[in-house]
Amino acid sequence: MKKSDSPVIPLVWLLVVVVLDQATKAWVMERFAMFELLPVIPGLFNLTYLTNTGAAFGMLAGAQSIWRQVFFVGVAALAIGVMVFSYRQFRSQGKIFAHAIGLIAGGAVGNLIDRLRFGAVVDFLDFYVGSHHWPAFNVADSAICVGVGLFILGSILYPPQESEKGQ
Repeated sequence: MKKSDSPVIPLVWLLVVVVLDQATKAWVMERFAMFELLPVIPGLFNLTYLTNTGAAFGMLAGAQSIWRQVFFVGVAALAIGVMVFSYRQFRSQGKIFAHAIGLIAGGAVGNLIDRLRFGAVVDFLDFYVGSHHWPAFNVADSAICVGVGLFILGSILYPPQESEKGQ
């Protein structure tokens, strides 16, 4: 394995994201009552304490609890497997992919821990403009979004090399 192929970068990001995610969620659960709001930037940003039993934006929140849990644990396990496979495929294309994969995997693990511990994901970052609120989210969700953005950026900056097709 070449030095550039080392899995250290994604593993470090995975650990950093999981620790920050779980620490911030523990802080919120300790300091806030459910649904409590703390305005940080009036008209733009609150801290709050919410839980989401569904997927992104509350999808599947009404499904039966056991099947919802099985589904989300399976999806998280699949996502982590896809990240391992993706790392093997993209590691030689640039370090941006290692950072992206680590962030996405860390976010998946952070939210999986919540689902296994609480049956729901803890969300606390509430951005809004006027009465229009973005769905509340957390550090794990942010890491997934940043990781996907980096992955897309890497795909634009470092497109896969065309293979020789016998021309």
